Amino acid sequence: MTAEPDGAPWRRLDTRMIAVTPLSGALRLLPVAVLLLVTRQGDVVGRLWVPLGIALALVIAGVVRWRTTQYRITADRVELHTGWLRRQRRSVPRDRIRTVDLTSRLVHRVFGLSVVQVGAASGSSGDGAGLALDAVSKTEADRLRRELLDRSAAITPERPARAPVDELARLRWSWLRFAPLTFSAIAGSGAVFAAAFNLFDDLGVDPRDVPGVDDAAHCLTAAPIWLGVLVVSGVLVVVAVIGSLLLFAERWYAYRLTREATAEGGALRVRRGLLTRRSLSVSERRLRGAEVVEPILLRAGRGAQTRALATGLSRDAQGGALQPPAPRAEAHRVAAVALREHPGLATRAPLRRHPRAALRRRLTRALLPAAALVSIAFAVGVAVPMPWLGPASLVLLPAAMALAIDRYRNLGHQLTARHLVMRQGSVQRRTVALQRAGVIGWTFRQSVFQRRAGLVEVEAVTAAGAGGYPVLDVAAADGVAFADATTPDLLAPFRARSAR
Repeated sequence: MTAEPDGAPWRRLDTRMIAVTPLSGALRLLPVAVLLLVTRQGDVVGRLWVPLGIALALVIAGVVRWRTTQYRITADRVELHTGWLRRQRRSVPRDRIRTVDLTSRLVHRVFGLSVVQVGAASGSSGDGAGLALDAVSKTEADRLRRELLDRSAAITPERPARAPVDELARLRWSWLRFAPLTFSAIAGSGAVFAAAFNLFDDLGVDPRDVPGVDDAAHCLTAAPIWLGVLVVSGVLVVVAVIGSLLLFAERWYAYRLTREATAEGGALRVRRGLLTRRSLSVSERRLRGAEVVEPILLRAGRGAQTRALATGLSRDAQGGALQPPAPRAEAHRVAAVALREHPGLATRAPLRRHPRAALRRRLTRALLPAAALVSIAFAVGVAVPMPWLGPASLVLLPAAMALAIDRYRNLGHQLTARHLVMRQGSVQRRTVALQRAGVIGWTFRQSVFQRRAGLVEVEAVTAAGAGGYPVLDVAAADGVAFADATTPDLLAPFRARSAR
C-alpha cells in the first residue's frame, strides 16, 4: 500500500479475487463447453481448445484487474482507480453516501469475499453516483460498511466497531403464501422456463423424445379444446407457483431487518439470501420516507411490501426493499418502525377523500376506451364473422367501471406532524409517507379538463426514491393550501411576491 500526502493509504482488492473473476466467467461459459462436447464436431482436443483459451484469457484478465485496481478512504472522499488500457478514476464525497450494499454470490462466498456497492446522491460528473469494490474479504467489507455509514467513528481493522443492534423484523415462513402473488416471482419462473427450453434447443434435444411426453401431447390434441386449455393452464400455474416459492426462498432466506446505533443517528440494515447473500445498509440520516406497495394480486391476498425512500438505492423491482411480501399489517408496522413513528401517523394515517370530480374523471378515462374497444369488437364480429365477439366484449364495461371506482377509493392524502402521506393506484396501490423535511420543491400540473373540473395535480419533489410523489386530482385551492402547510418556508417568498 502507498500513501498520499494526506496520510490515507491506497489499498488493493483481496488477492482471492484473482481466482473469483475467472471462475465466475468460466461458470457462465460452462453451457458453451457442454454444447461443444455434445455436438461431437471435431476431435476432443479441438472441441476443448476454445473453452480452454477463453479460460486462460479470463485468468489473465483477473490478474490485470487486480493489479490495476486500487481504492482508498480519506476523511472526505472514497476514491477508486481501475483499468489498464482504459483507466477510470472515481471519487465519491463521503457526505453524499446514502447506502452501502454488501453482496456475496455463491462463488464469492466460497472464497469468503463480498462486493461492496457504495450508493451516493447524484452530483457532478466527477462525483458520480457511487462505486463498487469487487471484491474484499467479509471482515473488510463489514468494516467498510460501518466506516462509511458512521463518519465520526474511528474504525480500524484492529478495533472494529461493535454498534448496538436492535432487531426490527425477521422472516416468517408463513409468508411463503404471498410468493405466488408477486409479479416478479411469476416473471422469474417464466424466464427460468424459457431458459430451460432454449438450452434443450441449443443441445438439439427434442422434448417430444422424452418418454411419455409424445403420448401426453397426443391425448391433449385428441381431447376437447377447453380441456386442453385447462390442462395446459393448470401445468403453467403449477410451474409458476413452484418457481415463485423457490425464488422467494432463495431471495429472502435468513431475512433480518435491524437498526444499528451510530453517532450520526443510526442505520437500517437488511440481510437476506440463500445462494447470493446480500446486506443493504441505509443511513437513517439520509432516509426520507417509506412506501408500502400492494400489487393487485398481493393486495387481493391482503399482502404488501415496504420499501425505503432514500437516494443511492437501486431503481429495480427490489430496490430499497425493507422486507419480503408480508401481511399488510406487518408491512405498515415495518414502515412505521423504520421511520420511528406510530403507524397512525405514517402509512396508516387516516386520509382525506378527494372531490367527486376526481371520480368522474376516472370513470370517463376508464369507460371511454372500454366503450371504443367494445364497438371495435362488435364491428370485427360482424365482419369476420364472429357473432360471439361483441357480446363477450361487454364484460369490459363493468370491469372498467369497477377499476375506476377502485382507483378513486384509493385516492387520499394527509399531513401529519412529520410526514406527508399519499395514496393512489389500483393495479399497484402505493401508500407513501414522505418526510416533510425531505420535500425540496413543488410541481403543480393542471390540464384543460382538470381546470374545468377545478382539480389540480400537486407533486412533492424530493431527492429520494422516484424524485417526485404526486397528489392526484385534489381541489385547486386545497392543493395550494396543502403544499403551503407542508413546507411554509418554501412557499412564503412566492406568497409575499404575489401580494405586492
